[in-house]
Amino acid sequence: MTGQVVHFEIPADDVERAREFYRDAFGWDVTPMPDVDYTMVATTPVDETGRPKEAGAINGGMFTRDADRPGPIVTIGVDDVDAALAAVQRLGGAVVLPKAEVMGMGYAAYFRDSEGNVLGLWQAAG
Repeated sequence: MTGQVVHFEIPADDVERAREFYRDAFGWDVTPMPDVDYTMVATTPVDETGRPKEAGAINGGMFTRDADRPGPIVTIGVDDVDAALAAVQRLGGAVVLPKAEVMGMGYAAYFRDSEGNVLGLWQAAG
């Protein structure tokens, strides 16, 4: 369903240190993605399609902190990233990082809301 929080992201200055912290503190499964600066973070079991088995549960990711994404990010699921970014801009927000294809899984983008917060958008492939 569109408009739901579907993912979170945690930036880190030292990703390996952050992986260890969240793995040890909360028992999260952290899996580095080969050849990209991204770690998949599983906080809850998933089904064969990779979706959380428990209703309302979400998983996330971790990456090296950068100037565009300095703090934790909540990601919202949408049917159309381009339409969502247009609405964001029409309502006084701004595009931080434009729509990008993510390894055949879908499309992501980042925006700044009317209050200065950076959030993510996710459009699943298909």
